[in-house]
Amino acid sequence: MTSSVLTGTTHFARNGAPRLGWLDALRGVAAIAVAVHHATFLYTPHAREATLEWFNPGLWGVMVFFLVSGYIIPASLERHGRVERFWISRLFRIYPLWCAGAVVLSVLAVTEVSRLRGELDRFDPVTAVLAHVTMMQDLLTVPNAVNVLWTLSYEMAFYLVVTGLFAIRWHERSVPVVAVLTLGGLALGSVGAGTLLTGALGAPVVVAVTVLGMAIAIGSAYLSRPSLRSGGMVAGGVLALALVILNGRLSPWFGLSILAVMFTGTVLHRAEHGLLRWRTAALTCAGVLVVTTAQGWWHPEDVEGGPVSWTVTLVLTACAFGVGMATRHRSMPGWAVRLGMMSFSVYLLHPLLLKVSDVTVGRWRDHDNPVPLVVFLAVLLPVCWVTYRWIERPAQRKGHDLARRMTSA
Repeated sequence: MTSSVLTGTTHFARNGAPRLGWLDALRGVAAIAVAVHHATFLYTPHAREATLEWFNPGLWGVMVFFLVSGYIIPASLERHGRVERFWISRLFRIYPLWCAGAVVLSVLAVTEVSRLRGELDRFDPVTAVLAHVTMMQDLLTVPNAVNVLWTLSYEMAFYLVVTGLFAIRWHERSVPVVAVLTLGGLALGSVGAGTLLTGALGAPVVVAVTVLGMAIAIGSAYLSRPSLRSGGMVAGGVLALALVILNGRLSPWFGLSILAVMFTGTVLHRAEHGLLRWRTAALTCAGVLVVTTAQGWWHPEDVEGGPVSWTVTLVLTACAFGVGMATRHRSMPGWAVRLGMMSFSVYLLHPLLLKVSDVTVGRWRDHDNPVPLVVFLAVLLPVCWVTYRWIERPAQRKGHDLARRMTSA
């Protein structure tokens, strides 16, 4: 069985092994859930408020994404066995579309169709740009130029932690890692969101240190001396954890819970492939779900919609992933797989289309109108297929070819 994280497509094994089309389907549905959640702010605000009291579709989609990443990213790294190849594939997977989105956002700002988020005015342009280039801006207290970019900060932190664990051969210890992250979140539950590093050193310094640290962590993968390779990658993982705990926009318990959820996906992957007992995996998943749910009741001010919505959303996240795994031997509908292939485009570009819609179509404050919501999706999906077809897929192929050439040399 193989799955291509590089291209977002799924390959089916000939030996009857579980198919991975279910991951594509989950990604596609999750992306639509996030897009609809944000679109309801403009088109159906009253329905949005009523729904948020019981269920948060945006958070559900994000948590599904985190589980999928945790399930497949470490497996991809282990399958390649080469950290340098992993980083090439990740950078070519994310940055081309990210750059295209940045260009569109800049055009919208220059033409005054939509202003950049006002909080960015507090930072000098170099600091703001560098923070976003690292994709760690949400952990550097630099406001996200686009609201959905905050999740990429935790994705990048996860990559750094995973490669750090891989460097010292701790990547197979998924259960202890989940336990440490979950218990760490409990221990830091009384600590609110803080900017200890930025407050002490200033944003420009912290951003510069992060740029240097990430350059060392990624660049060390290409060194031939084992001690330097391992040291650099471990330093990157430590940097990521320090930012999550000491400098994130979210409270430390929330940030560590996100990482715990991602590594829970890794635990499930190991159990599926016989590297871990299902009983151990089930107990680990239950522990993360119970503790993370309890954290939302302990800190209701940190969760959108309140603790009831938080609980329902987390439970439905677990159910969705469970259903996906239960049906993993079945072929997924073609439309669901294609939707999953362009899920990154849907996720990253829908806020930009909403900005255009806001200044052209407008928003509904006094009553709900689902028609513009349907039109929005009807426009969004073809646009995202074009960006996937002409930006994402060619870049992923280039990254795959480059990684193969560099690691075979």
